[in-house]
Amino acid sequence: MNKPLIDQLLAKPNVTLVGVTKKHTKAEVDELAALGVQVFGENRVQEFLEKYDPAYTWHLIGHLQTNKVKYVVGKVDVIESVDSLKLAQEIDKQARKLGIRQKILIEVKISDDPNKTGLPLSQLEDLVQAVQTMDHLVWKGLMCIASHTDDEQKVAQEFDEMKKLFDAYQKQYPQIDTLSMGMSQDYALAIEHGSNMVRIGTALFEKK
Repeated sequence: MNKPLIDQLLAKPNVTLVGVTKKHTKAEVDELAALGVQVFGENRVQEFLEKYDPAYTWHLIGHLQTNKVKYVVGKVDVIESVDSLKLAQEIDKQARKLGIRQKILIEVKISDDPNKTGLPLSQLEDLVQAVQTMDHLVWKGLMCIASHTDDEQKVAQEFDEMKKLFDAYQKQYPQIDTLSMGMSQDYALAIEHGSNMVRIGTALFEKK
């Protein structure tokens, strides 16, 4: 475990560390928790269900199919990867059945990489408006995955664009408070450009 990095990130007062535990065991989740990590992120529903422990706070950060929504609503604190109206409606429906309000982030496609998921910017306003009408959703903010490139300037521009979007929406909707951007390869740049939630897996598990 990379304890120096964990300590460094946990010491940042305005940044939440989500420890990404995909392909890692429940024992490793427990080990991260013992080092102070309090929030865990999983990409795949099946893997999440195998590790799920209600003692911990969980985020679903990977692409979520509508037919899998019923398995995670009420178990995860935040679904970070809402990228369509259909998905938002299904989460709202399943949360209504449980009599709860499910926290979500809208995942924005900020990168021009065709393999990246997320809602196109041109559709963001429509989804934001629609989510306001869903009584069993709590919209907490925005999430993105930046381009996977060594071009720091390109990544910085994408993070800047997200921060401007987030600030504009926060003026309109003061209840949103989360800008989730930054992973193992670009978390420092993301924090520098206004991220207050980083999703880190690989870097946490490096032996230091």
